[in-house]
Amino acid sequence: MVSTLHPRDALFDGERAPPAIPACEHFAGSAKLIEKAFALQAQLAEPFDITCDCEDGAAAGQEEAHARMVARLIASPANVKGMAGVRIHDPSHPHCLADIDIILEGAGERLAYVTIPKATSAAQVATVVAHLNSRAQSLGIGRSIPVHVLIETHGALAEVWQIAALPNLQVLDFGLMDFVSAHHGAIPASAMRSPGQFEHRLLVRAKSEVVAAALANGLVPAHNVCLDLRDTDRIGDDARRARYEFGFLRMWSIYPAQIQPIVEAMRADFDEIEAASRILLAAQAASWGPIQDEGELHDRATYRYFWNLLERAEATGAAIPQAARDAFFA
Repeated sequence: MVSTLHPRDALFDGERAPPAIPACEHFAGSAKLIEKAFALQAQLAEPFDITCDCEDGAAAGQEEAHARMVARLIASPANVKGMAGVRIHDPSHPHCLADIDIILEGAGERLAYVTIPKATSAAQVATVVAHLNSRAQSLGIGRSIPVHVLIETHGALAEVWQIAALPNLQVLDFGLMDFVSAHHGAIPASAMRSPGQFEHRLLVRAKSEVVAAALANGLVPAHNVCLDLRDTDRIGDDARRARYEFGFLRMWSIYPAQIQPIVEAMRADFDEIEAASRILLAAQAASWGPIQDEGELHDRATYRYFWNLLERAEATGAAIPQAARDAFFA
């Protein structure tokens, strides 16, 4: 009898695997840009998340009005796919926790995630997460809202492993611009763009540490923005280097033209997806015991890799052979 045991049940008995979420996270700060992003999200086949920005998007003194606008839009019918999160103010800002209160009260049931910027310690992040959980519970929101944390300060990088181990986390983001600025000129401005951002020793160290901590704790590591807004070749090349040289599984977008190049660069090519589908179907038929495929031996160690690849393919909207789609994603 052919096994129908799903990879999620057959694999990952030990370490937690990163969740399969979209490979692109698009930032929008104003009502106009958020509405445009919702329209684009509904139109494009490629899935991407939208982060409504209460940090850099809010003018000084207008924090409350801005947060209420964001809550209204996240709760509105324009948010067709329900894939919108929010970046709140940093933990030291007087409006940080108020952002959470306002967004949860206005759109808690539809909020996809909360991003915490500029934390300087694991204790700071833990305090914000505890407030988020407590407020959600008091409002009767019956789920844990995922948390994303920006690693962009010396303190956050020093405690990145402690941060990654906190509850409710889903993503570790690397914040390049603030991280470079925090070095007070020791890292040149040229390292805010390619090729410097992938070659400067301090940035290689920081990015590698963020990715390692994220993946070891079952989180998605997300790469910083590309400053080039329209050159799709440059944007795609940055995304490919982030993915294949450093292991990032997600990347920020700050301009609509960046979304598709990022998604395309981050997803696996069809030959890899086809091989993963073939191997996993054969493994399932063999009750997840060892198999041979095209003269190579495969077992649970490689099955884990191929299942991760298929889950990422599904999350990024890549084409998956129908037999594998029926078996694993029906």
